[in-house]
Amino acid sequence: MRIRVISEFKDREALGEVAEKLEEIYGEKSEIEVVEELIDKRFLNPLRNQYDAWRIVQHYRRFLNAGEYMLLVTDKDIYAGDLNFVFGLAWRGVAIISTCRLFPEFYGQPPDRRLFIERAVKEAVHEIGHLHGLTHCDDEKCVMKFSNSILDTDDKSCELCEKCSSKLRFSRF
Repeated sequence: MRIRVISEFKDREALGEVAEKLEEIYGEKSEIEVVEELIDKRFLNPLRNQYDAWRIVQHYRRFLNAGEYMLLVTDKDIYAGDLNFVFGLAWRGVAIISTCRLFPEFYGQPPDRRLFIERAVKEAVHEIGHLHGLTHCDDEKCVMKFSNSILDTDDKSCELCEKCSSKLRFSRF
């Protein structure tokens, strides 16, 4: 498998770190493609002023090639179902993450580039984990732990715990 990272978020350094970590953890080649517009107004819910992540991944699934996973990276605010927001979502070969709520500035804090990139890496690793069949984990430090808030994201590591690593290894046989 390979991981095709398609992004309208144009920070190549951050995208490079995401791709590098995905390759390290999942052992799959990651290719980055930066596009002008990934998510347009048809996915916008004007009542929420947010974009529907479910509709987005369903739409992009038709562009998924055999032997690949697709990771969409947007700077737009996304939600799913009744949730107020999501950092990301994964479904049947396609995952999406939003950088919108990963910036410290979103929470009234000073800019911190390292913290932002760390958050983006964690969310990407988490969503690609779902595409590999991993579910949410109870281990507080595992990257597969569900993040209900940015504090949850900050508290976990960007690595799989031993239990999730074993599941990943087992699923490859």
